[in-house]
Amino acid sequence: MPTTDERGRARTWVLVVVVAVVGLGTGLLVRLGVGPLPDPDGCTARVGSEKVRLSPTQGRYAGLIAGIAVQRGLPARAVSIALATAFQESKLRNLAHGDRDSVGLFQQRPSQGWGSERQLRDPRYAINAFYDALVEINGYQSMRITEAAQAVQRSGFPEAYEEHAAGARALASALTGYSRAAFSCVVDEADVPEEFAGGSGLTGRAERVRRDLVATFGDLSLGGFEPGGVSSGHMKGSAHYQGRAIDVFVRPINPDNKRRGWAIACYLVSQAERLHVDHVIFDGRIWSAGGRSQDGWRPYEPRVPSTASASTRKILEHRDHVHVDVARGT
Repeated sequence: MPTTDERGRARTWVLVVVVAVVGLGTGLLVRLGVGPLPDPDGCTARVGSEKVRLSPTQGRYAGLIAGIAVQRGLPARAVSIALATAFQESKLRNLAHGDRDSVGLFQQRPSQGWGSERQLRDPRYAINAFYDALVEINGYQSMRITEAAQAVQRSGFPEAYEEHAAGARALASALTGYSRAAFSCVVDEADVPEEFAGGSGLTGRAERVRRDLVATFGDLSLGGFEPGGVSSGHMKGSAHYQGRAIDVFVRPINPDNKRRGWAIACYLVSQAERLHVDHVIFDGRIWSAGGRSQDGWRPYEPRVPSTASASTRKILEHRDHVHVDVARGT
């Protein structure tokens, strides 16, 4: 018959096991985003019945693949093909080593003339190299995704790309603005030091966003900042007054510019963790880092004076420009 001490030790071990199991289960649920627990960090595209889940890193590269296509004036079909290829070749990761001498997002091989290893590890170079080859394929827009991808890649498994076709189409539609407010990410608020505006009127983090946008989308109509800073023209408490915000204008308001605006807005969300983005606002919707990022794009309802004209209302609702601001810092 167990002694009192033995029974006590047994109860202690049972308690330890229960706590461990609960802890493991909670950790698993957090990672999977199941039940009442917060969604894990990562990105989601929802288009129709198709739902694509990505890690933060995958979301970042997917956003870049789409953004470069928008800069080049390529159709969403090109983005679908590129995404399906990158899913198959690298799981949307920038691989240091792949099959034989292949590297990067698309497992491109220096020995096959794609470029040097160093070049191919640069995602922007690799993406542009893929598109350079794709646009040389006559009729690629009407091909099955796997056929167009195979024409570029010349893989030993030519049908493998089709497995990723549906998800790639949904993701491309969301990231190129054809499906509005369909791409979002769960991102923690950035734990960064406070910054102050420099000579351009922007903080260092905001200046980094400006340079990144131009590198990805080319010439843009930018505003909301100026040397020495701005002190009027925005709502009270606006991040513009602290040099933390940029406006990307997509005027006039029409379907093409609406798509372009959503492509830029979703790109910024895809890069939010890397660039320490705090808010993105466009077309009457807002995305926020931190706890509200789990809500995705939610309605943006600015305080619009009842006497405001229709054109003023559209500006305040950010119908004609994408607003992005970066973390304030502490």
